[in-house]
Amino acid sequence: MSDYLFSFEKLRVWSFGLTSQLNRAAVSVGANLAQGSGRTSAKDQGHFSQFAYGSLMESARLLIPAGDQESIKEIQLNEQRDIIAGLSNQINPLRNAQFPRASGA
Repeated sequence: MSDYLFSFEKLRVWSFGLTSQLNRAAVSVGANLAQGSGRTSAKDQGHFSQFAYGSLMESARLLIPAGDQESIKEIQLNEQRDIIAGLSNQINPLRNAQFPRASGA
């Protein structure tokens, strides 16, 4: 990766935008799980679990530039990645259980 920074990367708003997007993605995980729990069909529930998992992976991805920019300390980055891994281990079985029920399996 180049050591050169584009002018927009030097602006404070760059880090703020990353933080804002990370917050939105993280909030979406719980919001999608809550929204799915209100659905009556397993297929609909599964779709919202899938959205929650997608938002969780987005959160994991957004942590990478946060670490690169040193917007987050390495120990905090590792703690967040551990939390994401734990949540992933909970959402995946839920999602997998919902989709087979939806297809009649």
